[in-house]
Amino acid sequence: MYRLLETIKISQGVLQNINFHNERFNRSRLELFGIEEPLQLENEIQLPENIGFDTFKCRIIYMKNIIRVEIKPYQIRKINTLRIVHDNSIYYEYKYENRERLNRLFLQKGNQDDIMIISNGLVTDTSFCNIVFSDGYKLITPSTPLLKGTKREKLLREGIIVEDEIKHTNIYLFKKVFLINAMIDLEDNFEISTDKIF
Repeated sequence: MYRLLETIKISQGVLQNINFHNERFNRSRLELFGIEEPLQLENEIQLPENIGFDTFKCRIIYMKNIIRVEIKPYQIRKINTLRIVHDNSIYYEYKYENRERLNRLFLQKGNQDDIMIISNGLVTDTSFCNIVFSDGYKLITPSTPLLKGTKREKLLREGIIVEDEIKHTNIYLFKKVFLINAMIDLEDNFEISTDKIF
């Protein structure tokens, strides 16, 4: 079995969204390995004393137990355009360290910055983000993501976004999309106009 990965944002010297990371981390250990004893990730991560106020990316590699914790500076990679790619059998329910299938799809991006993956006619995710569509009134995330990200889950529970089935043919009914993940918030305005989706 492949190793798993949890990615946590560190901002202002604080682990962000930690409750949702704990939830996914312990659920994955229970469902894949039968480990019922939960761990609290904040107790397993040693932040550097001089971490300061910059943004860092904490990567936790694990299986039954934590294998390695890495903390590195983070800078957002700007995405302006997306290429639609199709894969009707891709599966990524758990956040695996192995991204070989996603990487193969990413190679189809052509001149665009990233990909939007369509599975069985439905919008899922980009290569590294969940998607939130805006029609000017509501913020809607596809109900068919490859991976239910922690930021997506937080925004759903707070009622900031709603989920619905979004067909490939309906993409251009929306004005723009926001990309979100553990490192990227809605307020970062990481947005792409739908006329930049090819």
